[in-house]
Parts: sequence; C-alpha cells; structure tokens
Amino acid sequence: MNQLTAKICLLGEFSVGKTSLIRRFVEGIFDERYLSTLGVKISRHSLKLNHIDINLIIWDTTGGERFNQIVQNYYRGAAGALLVCDLTRPDTLPVLSEYAEAFHRASPHTPLVIAANKADLTEQRRIADDDIAAVATNLSADWLCTSARTGAGVNEAFQVLGRQIVQQKGRV
Repeated sequence: MNQLTAKICLLGEFSVGKTSLIRRFVEGIFDERYLSTLGVKISRHSLKLNHIDINLIIWDTTGGERFNQIVQNYYRGAAGALLVCDLTRPDTLPVLSEYAEAFHRASPHTPLVIAANKADLTEQRRIADDDIAAVATNLSADWLCTSARTGAGVNEAFQVLGRQIVQQKGRV
C-alpha cells in the first residue's frame, strides 16, 4: 500500500465548528460545550482511499485570522484546506474567499473543499445551496453540507479533500 503524509488546515470564522468537525472525524465524538481554539491545535488521523493510506496532519486554527500575517506560517506546506462556514450565519460564507486567498498565498495551487457546517440545524439555516455552490465555483472547490453533531458529511468532506490531494500528488 502506498503511503502519503499531508498537512491540511481548517479555516473559517470563529465558532463555525472547525474544532467540532475535527473531533468528530478524529475521535468520533461531539461535545455541546464550545471550546475556543487558541492559536493552532494539531491532530493526526489516517484516511484510507483505495490503495493509499493518507496520514493527515490536521491544523485547527483559531478562526478570524485571515488578515493575520503570522498565520501564513501555519498555512505554509499544507497540501489542502477545508473551508468551514456555518449554515446558520450567512456572514461566514463570503469570507471563505478571503481565507482561500490568504491560504493560497502560502500554499499555492492546493485543493480546497467547503464544509457548510451545522446542517442539522434545519430551522435556523440561512444559507442556500445555490449560494454555497456560487462561492465553491468561484474558488474551484467542491462543497458538502456537514454536521459535526450528527456526523453527516464529515468523513465525506475529509475524503473528498484527501482524494484531491492524492490526485494532485499524482498517486492515482
């Protein structure tokens, strides 16, 4: 089996669910308590895609740091990013373009996937699929609706990003 190690970053505004998505993916759990990330937290998780074992090094950033020059060091060397918005907060979607631009300054031409999180909050949802698709098209990114609470779409989001990283590395 081929092995690949890939650093990925989760980017987005405060409280969109970046840490919760990582905890659901890595540990299989969801915690209702809000735990704000300070600085950056690094997790590891393996992902098997066909004949390739991808060792993901997942960088969870604070959020709201798209204008901070220090985070450019966090982004450097990344193989891809999961851009996270909160489906209940419309202001969290358009800023993903700014995160993508900042990320690509440090890690050019790397794949991006949008995780439209909190899909379980159907009554509070304020972002339409068409709006997500428009941002995704503009960023040449795939997108999925996810729920860290229920787990819906979480593994798939990381798998889509993993497949794109494998394709970019020429391992397919």
